[in-house]
Amino acid sequence: MKVFLGVPRGFCAGVVRAIDIVEIALEKYGSPIYVKHQIVHNPHVVKDLESKGAITVEDVDEIPEGSKVVFSAHGSPPSDFESAKQRNLEVIDATCPLVIKVHNEAKKYHAEGRKIILVGHKGHQEVKGTMGQADMDLFDDRDTFTPFNEDSNMPVTILTQTTLSVDDTEESINEVQGFYNDVIVRNDLCYATTNRQNAVKEICEYVDIFLVIGAQNSSNCNRLREVAESRGITSYLINNVGELKTDWLSGINNVGITSGASTPDTLVQEVIDFINPTEVVPMGGEEENIKFVMPKKI
Repeated sequence: MKVFLGVPRGFCAGVVRAIDIVEIALEKYGSPIYVKHQIVHNPHVVKDLESKGAITVEDVDEIPEGSKVVFSAHGSPPSDFESAKQRNLEVIDATCPLVIKVHNEAKKYHAEGRKIILVGHKGHQEVKGTMGQADMDLFDDRDTFTPFNEDSNMPVTILTQTTLSVDDTEESINEVQGFYNDVIVRNDLCYATTNRQNAVKEICEYVDIFLVIGAQNSSNCNRLREVAESRGITSYLINNVGELKTDWLSGINNVGITSGASTPDTLVQEVIDFINPTEVVPMGGEEENIKFVMPKKI
């Protein structure tokens, strides 16, 4: 049995930066360091940081006054920063710089008087943070597009969540452009999302089954699974080797494996070791060599 291993895979620059921020804060200030929302969507990462003294909460009001808190990589609405200020919290913002770019675009185009349509998934933390930046409407790409205003001449700007399906996002953008006449498109899918999905598409030509290693609540992991499924490949999203069922591999010659942008590579290696393939074939693009600067408070 061969394993075709996605390149690139695993941690992106925004995830590395966010994890580093929490670890440095713990070293610099000691525990506890509060983290609003999971720092990244992976339970292994969260558990590891909590073992070092981080405390994950979902609401700013859960944090004792005067504490230090790291806001997660997904971004937060201005209301969370205001609540933190009222509680005298010291905020260290670990929002991915590519998400901050979307926030800045929202404020810019809103100030210019353009209607903003955000393509994203309702309820996702990144979407909550982006929609708090300015008045906008959400087009969930899992739904059929319904115009938000009957005036087709209204100036519109399209923004996107950074972790969506490349193909589905393109279709959604085309739907919006099909109704409105004056449309500015800011396709904000990040490099990590695009690169990992492209690698999956290439690998699908060679494999009988696809394993995506990552968390069930990770948007980019779910999109990787869906990309493989859309090409007719049976695909499973598993958090670790313990969730791998041996009967999935019965009669299989070639297995595709990749992982989401918040998945530690150790989890991938454990799956490969369990399968014990005759050969591991790296496939896709080039390894990423991107690094984001740390916030001033760190």
